Amino acid sequence: MARKRRKLSNAVVAQRAGVSRTTVYKVEAGNPGATLGAYVRVLAVLGLEGDLHLLAADDRIEHKLQDQALEPSSNTRRRKTNPSSAQNREGFV
Repeated sequence: MARKRRKLSNAVVAQRAGVSRTTVYKVEAGNPGATLGAYVRVLAVLGLEGDLHLLAADDRIEHKLQDQALEPSSNTRRRKTNPSSAQNREGFV
């Protein structure tokens, strides 16, 4: 979006950043195959190098969704047994 707002073509950004057009596409798409160096170069061309820290910003909504997926459902929760009652059943006092 930033590239389009600045009315820069993919080819121009690639040339100024010293990377291929494919790399610019990867950066724009968030492709994990793009190197951190490529991100820095493209961001610098767009004047956004100061926003580099936002690439790894904490995504609170995503964390909540992940936490919900990890919580056991009410159907799979196990009952806790009292260790002393378990010993009494086996004849230990």
